[in-house]
Amino acid sequence: MRKVNGIKNLIDYLESVHYPMTEEQINDLITEKHIPHSKLIGNHMMFNLDHIDWWINEQKTKQ
Repeated sequence: MRKVNGIKNLIDYLESVHYPMTEEQINDLITEKHIPHSKLIGNHMMFNLDHIDWWINEQKTKQ
């Protein structure tokens, strides 16, 4: 499984696949449960990149 830990690493990944987002945008999506993520201990987030890739494709089809 491809994964990244933390929002900063997710931001880097999203930029690398040409789908840039800000930390604020990601936090809003997490709060609204609109982006796939797993909450680890405390406020640490883990993102499965296969799920993120699927989510990006879904967002692009909605545009």
